[in-house]
Amino acid sequence: MNIVLSLVMLVALALIAGAIVYWRRTGELKQPALMVLLALVAIANVLIWTLPDASGVAPVDQVESAGAQDTPTDS
Repeated sequence: MNIVLSLVMLVALALIAGAIVYWRRTGELKQPALMVLLALVAIANVLIWTLPDASGVAPVDQVESAGAQDTPTDS
């Protein structure tokens, strides 16, 4: 799950950089603005998954601990 969240952040940064380059080369505003909006949505999703709730546990930690409990052991 950490790899997925890392990739989402890298893609968000690439979207922002691409939007700046696209805006400077073409002067258009609509597509770069949509690219930045998509990057902001991706960053918000990462924050939702990584910020802890009132009990102090992040949703990504809950998913990982649930996955560890569901795996069968080889004993």
